[in-house]
Amino acid sequence: MKKKKGVLITGASRGIGRAAALLLARYGFHLFLNSAHHLDALKEVQKEILRLPGASCELCPGNVGDPGQVRNMFSQISRSEQVDGGVEILINNAGISHIGLLSDMTDSEWNQVIATNLSSAFYCCREAIPHMVSKKTGKILNISSMWGRSGASCEAAYSASKAGIHGLTQALAKELAPSNIQVNAIAFGVIDTAMNQMLDPDEWLALQDEIPAGRFAAPEEAAQMILHVLQAPSYMTGQIIGFDGGFL
Repeated sequence: MKKKKGVLITGASRGIGRAAALLLARYGFHLFLNSAHHLDALKEVQKEILRLPGASCELCPGNVGDPGQVRNMFSQISRSEQVDGGVEILINNAGISHIGLLSDMTDSEWNQVIATNLSSAFYCCREAIPHMVSKKTGKILNISSMWGRSGASCEAAYSASKAGIHGLTQALAKELAPSNIQVNAIAFGVIDTAMNQMLDPDEWLALQDEIPAGRFAAPEEAAQMILHVLQAPSYMTGQIIGFDGGFL
């Protein structure tokens, strides 16, 4: 059987991850889809993908904020008959938000945000890189936020985790460039996903009014941006690319 290029997308059950999975499935990749909690939704994404001609994907459920579970995921990937031992593309998309005063935040809440949004990218990169280095090719794309560049009031942990993603992206890009591995991040603005459904109507309208483009982006637009970055020339690495409707 001819091997396909493997793509792992964390947090693929909904929002940006789901949209990216459905789009990339049309380009001949073998998809490994991860989610920690929304397994029924993840299975639905898999069903949609398998309806596409020639498309293939596997589910890799697990908490990417747990290094042991990440090792198990990559062990599963290495045994897949569809790919040659690993993934060529890693999309670190898993993320959660927390809104509230920093002084009211518990240790557990802080640690959960950092583990899910930042440590997960480290754990997944650490497992993916050896295969990429052995093949002298690979792309790592970290899904970030404009709040990692400017910070958001009452979202200190989230903003800190995304700022950490930016530092990780730029440092790792320099480390891996000699091995022909590109590492970039997209700093998304407000995307119309479940993460933003917690806003009440007044907050929604107020935030929308701050965006020069006058609207939230659709997940499908975010997925198109992901595809563009993955298709960029290999000379583009270490970049934090804004996609925020002119907000910043």
